[in-house]
Amino acid sequence: MEQTRRLVERDEVLFTFQSLGTPTNTATQKYMNARKVPQLFVATGATKWGDPNNFPWTMGWQPNYQTEGYLYAKYLRQHKPDAKIAVLYQNDDYGKDYVKGLHDGLGNQSGRSIVQEISYEVTDPTVDSQIVSLKASGADVLLIFAIPKFAAQAIRKTYDMGWRPMTFINNVSASVAAVLQPAGLDKSVGLITALYLKDPTDPQWESDTAMKEWFVWMKKYYPEGDVKELYNVYGHAAAHTLVQVLKQCGDDLTRENVMRQAANLKNLEVRLLLPGMRINTSPTDFYPIEQVQLARFDGTRWVLFGEVLGK
Repeated sequence: MEQTRRLVERDEVLFTFQSLGTPTNTATQKYMNARKVPQLFVATGATKWGDPNNFPWTMGWQPNYQTEGYLYAKYLRQHKPDAKIAVLYQNDDYGKDYVKGLHDGLGNQSGRSIVQEISYEVTDPTVDSQIVSLKASGADVLLIFAIPKFAAQAIRKTYDMGWRPMTFINNVSASVAAVLQPAGLDKSVGLITALYLKDPTDPQWESDTAMKEWFVWMKKYYPEGDVKELYNVYGHAAAHTLVQVLKQCGDDLTRENVMRQAANLKNLEVRLLLPGMRINTSPTDFYPIEQVQLARFDGTRWVLFGEVLGK
């Protein structure tokens, strides 16, 4: 809050962009809206960032967590209808959004399909005890709705215990470099996630023009950056969305017009998104990306399967 207030009141910024985290953005959301300063494309998928009636100056960017949870449930209903589901989630808006989406997607099967849900606190040292309890539930499907540190712990503990459920890991923690390598690539084989960005470790994009340009850009402007890190793709793609907003603003660089243009993106192609995905917003739709595609980890990379999914 202190740093945000400094940006707004001392530096008089036009807007903030890609501020990170659900609790941190929650702490500043009311202030930013009271001051009518765009809180633009926040780096968190909480559902609350798409509420133009109550917070018209705050907009998300990535697929929201409820939609992601809903699509995992949709897949399970179609391909594993008798699943016994265990859920690990973070005990805040971030984790609860995923759980709500999962329940919504399962519908009237929710009570029968979900055999146990266990939360963790961000201050917990590990989630080992939670994984032990989830295994004891007899579940054959595990959904990990966690931030990278705890996702890596959960993957490693599940494997080391000899438990082999069908395991889904949320997109936030799908980074090969930041999560799967620390957990152990061999221990991550078979994990399923939802992707919306082109993975720089995936050889299918080697001849992709947009990916080639990204590698050139990284070498020139961010040579110390890890080209295997999906978050570097994320930042670049989010920035391209902002560039389009500024182009649409033209010479009218007011806070009101920035927000107006952010809410007027029509079939925008950001080429680092997966093929077929487009960004759309409107004054009543503050969710720019609402599509994902499932992928399975093969020990080296995420392998896409199925069609592009939307709610």
